[in-house]
Amino acid sequence: MTDKKNTLPRVAYFCMEYGLDNRFKAYAGGLGILAGDYMKGAKEFDYPIVGIGIKWKQGYTDQLIGADGKPYDTYHNYQYDDFMEDTGVSVNVTIRGRNVQCKVWKLEAFDNAPLYLLDTDVPGNEDAWITGQLYGWFGEERIAQEMVLGIGGVRALRALGIDLDVYHFNEGHALFAGFELMREKMEDGMTFEEAWAASREQIVFTTHTPVVQGNESHPVDRLLYMGANLGMKPSQLRRLAGDPFNMTVGALRLSRKSNAVAKLHGKTANEMWKHIHGRSEIEAITNGIHLGTWVDSAMIEAAEHGKDLWEPHQKNKRALIQFIKEKNGVQLDENKLLIGFARRSVPYKRSDLIFSKPEVIAPFLKEGKIQVVFSGRAHPLDDRGKEIAANLVAMSRKYPKAVVFLENYDMEIGAHLTRGSDVWLNNPRRPKEASGTSGMKASMNGVLNLSILDGWWPEACKHGVNGWQIGDAFESKDETVQDTHDREALYQVLLEQVVPTYYGQPAKWKEMMKASILTTKDEFSVKRMLEEYYELLYKSMFGGRV
Repeated sequence: MTDKKNTLPRVAYFCMEYGLDNRFKAYAGGLGILAGDYMKGAKEFDYPIVGIGIKWKQGYTDQLIGADGKPYDTYHNYQYDDFMEDTGVSVNVTIRGRNVQCKVWKLEAFDNAPLYLLDTDVPGNEDAWITGQLYGWFGEERIAQEMVLGIGGVRALRALGIDLDVYHFNEGHALFAGFELMREKMEDGMTFEEAWAASREQIVFTTHTPVVQGNESHPVDRLLYMGANLGMKPSQLRRLAGDPFNMTVGALRLSRKSNAVAKLHGKTANEMWKHIHGRSEIEAITNGIHLGTWVDSAMIEAAEHGKDLWEPHQKNKRALIQFIKEKNGVQLDENKLLIGFARRSVPYKRSDLIFSKPEVIAPFLKEGKIQVVFSGRAHPLDDRGKEIAANLVAMSRKYPKAVVFLENYDMEIGAHLTRGSDVWLNNPRRPKEASGTSGMKASMNGVLNLSILDGWWPEACKHGVNGWQIGDAFESKDETVQDTHDREALYQVLLEQVVPTYYGQPAKWKEMMKASILTTKDEFSVKRMLEEYYELLYKSMFGGRV
């Protein structure tokens, strides 16, 4: 065993989704990509971390574009067994009064930082469907999935004989793991108050969603019907998180420390939850990315050693252009400015803001001076998100030589775009972006960020040096006012600074690429993030072996 394994707190990390590679479609977006990078970092830097998740039979939706230009969802069964190991362990969780058997699998690639996944698709289970689709349902079905993750996850760790010091919940989905810790203590004779206080000393929590309405909640009577309360009384559940029972509030009150995922998000989250009595302190720990997964080492090497950046970048750009041609049959021009934009399709991310004043942007698109490549998926039940994607598809048909929409956004598309674009566009309504790790990936590949000062970008941006800021951190509760301000700011910096620099100042552009890489590659890496997790979250709550 290494010194690190012997001296640092042992952590169990719970998350509904993990973005590990494209064979394993058990991720929906940024939450899963963060969790995947976290586990890869734990493995690479040999941290005493164990991951707990779910073996999703059908993963998240494959979202394709129909002939009518509208997204539709498809599902099929994935086979993961060729890179998973059967642990031989199963645990039981009682859901709606019925026993549900949960088989425990282990990802073979993660030996020193193992990742265990629970599976209800086993013979004899009436509720085999529970681990079928990631985020496929709401209400009772979602509670059932979260019971498997949380209650089943703790029971799996016990059955595997894994000793732990800290339980880290990545989002409120894992909250029922805290209920299981409390149940264990109450069965050993503690009161509810004592079990709450003792469990709180073991739990940390990461909050992501910077919009109150986006934080999941359930009626207390539904938790009782499902059996998620594990013997707790309705009055005790209400004390934890109200009625409806808010999963984020419950996690904030059941953890000793919590963290937001960027400095600005820390301010947003503390303001958002300031009225919650008895909650944990929310520390800001900015996300980081796993360089080995997302960054072209040739770009890092060139920046560090003063070598030419343009040719390795153009190689990545050509690979992206070829990828687009194979996917969509569109041939883009490697000598014209190429802007990448890949996000979940939700209104606050404003995917189509760049098109909102056609008389300004249309000439650049028709001429081919600006090329824009989009990708993004909406939640299967989010009709508004699908309308946004359909609008982007319509723009690609209107400007077929300059605008592209790549269907079924996934890790492969994300990697191509964050390596091969010239500019990475991000224009959410501030302050609704929690972090935005895709921008970190782009920056380390020499792709220049053009972004609203939201998420991680206020920490990194040196305007005109390593990228550009859109606007001046303006915020308004009136969305029309906000959108008008930000649209004008976007056009101003894009057309008066970005485009002239790309076409008229190649030496400056290359200097900016170098600055982009050198100012972000360490500060926004998963290595730094893990160090801060240990220093600010894990060690601070554990005295015994530090």
